[in-house]
Amino acid sequence: MASKNSSNGDHQTTTKPPPLPSPLRFSKFFQSNMRILVTGGAGFIGSHLVDRLMENEKNEVIVADNYFTGSKDNLKKWIGHPRFELIRHDVTEPLLVEVDQIYHLACPASPIFYKYNPVKTIKTNVIGTLNMLGLAKRVGARILLTSTSEVYGDPLVHPQPESYWGNVNPIGVRSCYDEGKRVAETLMFDYHRQHGIEIRIARIFNTYGPRMNIDDGRVVSNFIAQALRGEPLTVQLPGTQTRSFCYVSDMVDGLIRLMEGENTGPINIGNPGEFTMLELAETVKEVSFSLPLFLPYTIVIFNKVCTKVLKISPYCLVQLICQTSNSVIS
Repeated sequence: MASKNSSNGDHQTTTKPPPLPSPLRFSKFFQSNMRILVTGGAGFIGSHLVDRLMENEKNEVIVADNYFTGSKDNLKKWIGHPRFELIRHDVTEPLLVEVDQIYHLACPASPIFYKYNPVKTIKTNVIGTLNMLGLAKRVGARILLTSTSEVYGDPLVHPQPESYWGNVNPIGVRSCYDEGKRVAETLMFDYHRQHGIEIRIARIFNTYGPRMNIDDGRVVSNFIAQALRGEPLTVQLPGTQTRSFCYVSDMVDGLIRLMEGENTGPINIGNPGEFTMLELAETVKEVSFSLPLFLPYTIVIFNKVCTKVLKISPYCLVQLICQTSNSVIS
């Protein structure tokens, strides 16, 4: 089935039919499970995605991860499960598996990690995406790329619609990640137009929740680490700068809805409500005094494109920063 037009730029619907999936999909007498590959599935968002996919008894999940930032501990409850398989693999090398869907999450997302080896970061984004697209073409799989809000660079438009092309620096120290994701999106659409590959692109915004790496250098984990150590929370002046934060379960819900829908994207997935750094610091400080603590802190996945395309309504989910804190403690 041809996908609907992209929400970014003048991308026309491809007329080339997608590659045929495995003949098992057309069997009249045997209904096989959906075989799903998750690259980077041992990481923060990837492991939560695996948890959700494994809840469906009709899914078989394969995780490929090189453990640069991911951990087997995030998947320990599934190791040995008959519908789960874990492969130590670097996506810059080809992977030969038979699957129906590919969630391509593999790439370090924290500046501390992606700037550690910027050339490898670019390879992961470019060669890794090429390898996954080649796999999707060979087996007729639908592929979803987790891109990033960083493709907008230092935006001059707030908030950024998917049609915004960004304000970017191609030679900065963060460009290995930002430009790598932009090239990955380009490759996705080129394979879509040239080979008919069924693609989905999600642009992920700030996400938090259990299994965050305490040392990833991002603001939520930094505040929580400082609070747990009894240190003052460091807020850069003036403290009124804002960020949006999406709880990881909402992010996973958005990714699955995008994969199962008919829109190619790109689609922003995040929280429309923004909080100042001072507000975030006060919230973390309050939680650290009494864990667990029930907070009136609403995190929702909701924006215009999400509502229209993914059928996600602005529902209120009370999500606790203390859940994240408890996961750090344990």
